[in-house]
Amino acid sequence: MFDNLREDWITYDRDLWRQGLWAMAVYRFGRWRYRFKHRIVRAPLSLIYKVLFKFIQILTGIELPCETILGHRFRIDHFGGIIISGDVEFGDDVVIRNGVTIGLRRTGVRGSPKIGNRVDVGAGAKILGSITIGDDTAIGANAVVLDDVPPNSIAIGIPARIIPRRPAGALRVAENIQRLSQ
Repeated sequence: MFDNLREDWITYDRDLWRQGLWAMAVYRFGRWRYRFKHRIVRAPLSLIYKVLFKFIQILTGIELPCETILGHRFRIDHFGGIIISGDVEFGDDVVIRNGVTIGLRRTGVRGSPKIGNRVDVGAGAKILGSITIGDDTAIGANAVVLDDVPPNSIAIGIPARIIPRRPAGALRVAENIQRLSQ
């Protein structure tokens, strides 16, 4: 738990006032309590976790249950209105912003998204259902993603349409060609 908290501290630029860091600390505590097998030890820790979880949820607007699987350097850039289902899986270096919902598509139907590595989720995005978001993907602000997104793509719109991502060098060449043609 403490190694993960140290990594979170660095991820959040050593800023104690980042609300995402507070949510991560409660998340880490919730995961850590499962190490205790004896009910008599784990029961009071579970009560403390539930109180802290609700407090952080009310204070920051971030709902990040400890059942969620997070990769390394998970970052909540802007807080408020963030709802993450308990069975979502995140890869490494994922960034999410305010107003994001990631989870079940329909009540009572199992299946939450699996988010790859280095995924950037824009403000207000909704990622719903048993889908896979590939590595190095950007989800646009307010996009509603209901289908798989391949690696190295951008998902924008409602419902989201997929655009292949161009390498940074190709983008500069295209901009230069457009500028010269004018």
